[in-house]
Amino acid sequence: MSSALAVGAAPRLQGVGAAMQAAVEAGEIAGAVTVVVDKDKTLHLEATGWANMAEKKAMRPDSVFWIASMTKPVTAVAVLMLQDEGKLRVEDPVAKYLPEFASLRTPSGNAANLTLAQLLTHTSGLGEASGEASRQARTLAELVPHYLAAPMQFEPGTQWKYCQSSINTAARVVEVVSGLSFDVFVEQRIFKPLGMKNTTFYPEGRVRQRLVTAYAKKRETGALEPVPPSTQFGVRGRPPLGNGGLFSTGPDYARFCQMLLGHGVYKGKRFLSPEAMRLLSTVQTGDLPTGFMQSPEYGRHGANYGWGIGTCILRAPHEGVAAMLSPGTYGHGGAWGTQAWVDPARGVAFILMVQRSNFPNSDASDVRRAFQQAAVDALTK
Repeated sequence: MSSALAVGAAPRLQGVGAAMQAAVEAGEIAGAVTVVVDKDKTLHLEATGWANMAEKKAMRPDSVFWIASMTKPVTAVAVLMLQDEGKLRVEDPVAKYLPEFASLRTPSGNAANLTLAQLLTHTSGLGEASGEASRQARTLAELVPHYLAAPMQFEPGTQWKYCQSSINTAARVVEVVSGLSFDVFVEQRIFKPLGMKNTTFYPEGRVRQRLVTAYAKKRETGALEPVPPSTQFGVRGRPPLGNGGLFSTGPDYARFCQMLLGHGVYKGKRFLSPEAMRLLSTVQTGDLPTGFMQSPEYGRHGANYGWGIGTCILRAPHEGVAAMLSPGTYGHGGAWGTQAWVDPARGVAFILMVQRSNFPNSDASDVRRAFQQAAVDALTK
């Protein structure tokens, strides 16, 4: 079902709703919100299927999703805002802001000398905290010692490996430099000025009432079954995790993407300088293979991607989910299938909101491919 009444007069691109309805009917997802924007306006907004299947609760344009790692570009923007103010540089050593990092050693025994840029491009090699340590921490400050206690994974800068601890450490640097907790900083500096009223680390009240139920596809039957929400995210008393703690809506995250499409400007207000936008939207990892398409089952496409400060960047399109995107498209996905990709060459951004917990690879899902292809087909008619 499509929520025609809920969307009202919102524009729609022909074929997108049908593609999402097909995914619902195939049992791939319970429902979706799809958004396509240019820097100034919404080109497409549609809600399809169910926010909760058992309750027959229709998906709405303002339904709220855990966006997981789509938090990471927000963390990068927060760091780059502080760079624009002259309060830090991404080339700086982390130890300048978190002195305890001065004693960190690499696997070879050398001083690690990690930089903020390495944290934000997944080239730091920083160790990950154990699950138990993460569950006990109440603040980002309490998490950092656990990262430092874990053995480093490789010599910094020598490889790319997706790293949750590094992004949370960058969020902690934002706190130290700004004097604000990370959730307060992003609310004051990013969400409120952009009008992202439904985006938060801690959904409460009416926002919580609009949370979408997550589903997993049962291997034996192929049926979608509800998944209990994680206690790691969305709960007061837990850290505002820069790696994946945010909840948001399709239209909210579209505003964030419009700011990026506007080269750091949204509705006349500048959020990021041209230099900050360059760091965010161009490859900062040299020739290192990066991203989530490196294994044989996803085509060994590590060379097709590079990493910017907090974003994945498509160097060269390839078959599947990247076939319809332009070189230089950048963005990020989330663990439960959410996706947001900014295509500067085409001047549009594609935002997909779903809650499916066990896609084999959420960045490579058929749902993402079908959405983007339908949207591009409609835009190029």
